[in-house]
Amino acid sequence: MFYNLARRKLLGAWQEPGIPKTSFVITLILLWVLLWALMGQEVLPGGNLFGLIVIFYSAFLGGKILEIIRIPVVPPLPPLLGMLLAGFTIRNVPIIYKFVHIPTTWSSALRNTALTIILIRAGLGLDPQALKHLKGVCLRLSFGPCLIEACSAAFFSHFLMKFPWQWGFLLGFVLGAVSPAVVVPSMLLLQENGYGVEKGIPTLLVAASSMDDVVAITGFNTFLSMVFSSGSVVSNILSSLRDVFIGVLVGIVMGIFIQHFPSGDQERLTQRRAFLVLSICISAVLGCQHLGLHGSGGLVTLVLSFMAAKKWAKEKVGIQKIVANMWNVFQPLLFGLVGTEVSVEALESKTIGMCIATLGFALSARIIATFTLMSFAEFRFKEKVFIALSWIPKATVQAVLGPLALEKARDMAPHLEAYSKDVMTVAFLAILITAPNGALLIGILGPKILDRSDVTGPIEMELSQFEH
Repeated sequence: MFYNLARRKLLGAWQEPGIPKTSFVITLILLWVLLWALMGQEVLPGGNLFGLIVIFYSAFLGGKILEIIRIPVVPPLPPLLGMLLAGFTIRNVPIIYKFVHIPTTWSSALRNTALTIILIRAGLGLDPQALKHLKGVCLRLSFGPCLIEACSAAFFSHFLMKFPWQWGFLLGFVLGAVSPAVVVPSMLLLQENGYGVEKGIPTLLVAASSMDDVVAITGFNTFLSMVFSSGSVVSNILSSLRDVFIGVLVGIVMGIFIQHFPSGDQERLTQRRAFLVLSICISAVLGCQHLGLHGSGGLVTLVLSFMAAKKWAKEKVGIQKIVANMWNVFQPLLFGLVGTEVSVEALESKTIGMCIATLGFALSARIIATFTLMSFAEFRFKEKVFIALSWIPKATVQAVLGPLALEKARDMAPHLEAYSKDVMTVAFLAILITAPNGALLIGILGPKILDRSDVTGPIEMELSQFEH
């Protein structure tokens, strides 16, 4: 059941049911021929577009292979792990990697676009009614573990990896986000079978996952600006507050605009709304990057999409599906590109050891903090243990944020590249270790720990509303 759900929701958008596989493959080949006719050398080995195509299809294939692998009694591993390993393989097989060249500007734009899509889905997925109902416990779960893990990672990276404090907090907020791409499908499966439904545990984790990501991304953008700024600490804080103010203000203005335009009497309203949301948000994120307002674009996206979803109510489901299909395109690119940033030759055993130690201590602090914060809610001991262990998987946000500091260091401050490479390595290891183990822990412990209720009505919580 879990396999079919993941296949239908996570990767089902790649091929329409009515298109035979042979025709699908022929279509892809003809598409490449068309690109060759238009772009020439760019789609031949060594060209920039060729490298992008290789990464995309390799990551897509890696995700499909991991999706097919089935171990009895064990939940399936998330496809994003196969995508990550595909990119890693390309980077570390010289005969392949010498033909794969992706300009920094391309990879940066793709990652920022992927980040925008994640934030749009987070904003659309925030349910005001659920947040109002869950109140304090949802806020504690969204803010507390993320902030505790960020502070713990900053502390341990400062003493173990010799990071400056600002770099330590930047790393901490990279690690602080949970991955809804792992958590949400698992929660939906548990909810469909009645596990934890009576106390609303699946709903709580799904609702809090989007807010958790927002906290991590906002914190990361703040410290990214501070790390690469030559001004004083006070000026950096003021500039971060300026970015937040501009982002929220522009987000509110554009949110009000998109609540009324396009008007409700137009044809193909869902497609028009989705196009407008995507175009405004992507323009905001990329534009703010060029203007130096690094923390504003993400907030514009989040505020705009949340206000739009609040106005559209149930009508937002169609828009979420369109945005989800966009994510299906960018997911292989994102994880494939992250994999290509990690070279085995550049890694030292001592560095890997320190990275794993920092990650381990930070995760331990997160688990303890989550358990402690849930002690103020009406959960049994076993349920608190389950929530704490369910709150460790990392994937999408780490894949977006991990390489950003490296790209910025290469462009603006080459002397900081060593720190940014370590951030990238920790992000890679976090995905590699926590994504599969988190999925296994949720799938195995959920039925054993959570109480089961009879589910007679339909499941109201849709994957498209929250998963990203």
